[in-house]
Amino acid sequence: MTGMQEAVKTAAAVVPIDADLQDDPAVIPEMVDQFVAGKDIVYGVRNNRETDTWFKRNSALLFYRTLAFLGVRMVQNHADFRLMSKRAVKTLLQYPERNLFIRGVIPMLGFSSTKVYYKRRPRTAGKSKYPLKKMISFAWEGLTSLSIAPVRAILVLGVITVLLGVAALVYSLLSKFLGLAVHGWSSLMISIWILGGLQMASLGIIGEYVGKVMNEVKQRPRFTIETIVGGNS
Repeated sequence: MTGMQEAVKTAAAVVPIDADLQDDPAVIPEMVDQFVAGKDIVYGVRNNRETDTWFKRNSALLFYRTLAFLGVRMVQNHADFRLMSKRAVKTLLQYPERNLFIRGVIPMLGFSSTKVYYKRRPRTAGKSKYPLKKMISFAWEGLTSLSIAPVRAILVLGVITVLLGVAALVYSLLSKFLGLAVHGWSSLMISIWILGGLQMASLGIIGEYVGKVMNEVKQRPRFTIETIVGGNS
């Protein structure tokens, strides 16, 4: 972020790229062509993951599909190799949050974008800085930064648990009338299900308010103006 902040002062566009050169610098001219054609954001997207292990390929696929299911917009197989115009960078810098999940925030900017595909090459120098623990932390950071779906899942699970408790109550009453009830079972299980469900639902409701507070604290821009038509110069 600091590099982009400084570069955009004099540059019309910036292209961040990792120092290990797995991302192909040869596609930068193609990115520039797309920028000249009017695109504000050009994503560098891998057309293969041959250099990754089986576990990393499939865990990455699971990561993208999970976030998409939760409503998070991300470009699949895109890391941090992209071209951004000056106004796109300036808009990104208006997001003041400390835990900024850049890969998920950039598609939220709303500027015109396209993709450039390239083959990811073996690492030229250094070694991977993303072991399993850091990959899990990265995925969790993306999920919690861009979605409150886990909190809502607790609320839904709590409601379902309460409904199951009510169903158990109906079943126990029927069993009692039919003379099939087991002494002590009904009161114990119904209280566990209903009270446990109410607790989870209560946590989910509190979480909804906490999620709204989180979104307000981030102070993200409410909108992005791409072009002003007919304005006074």
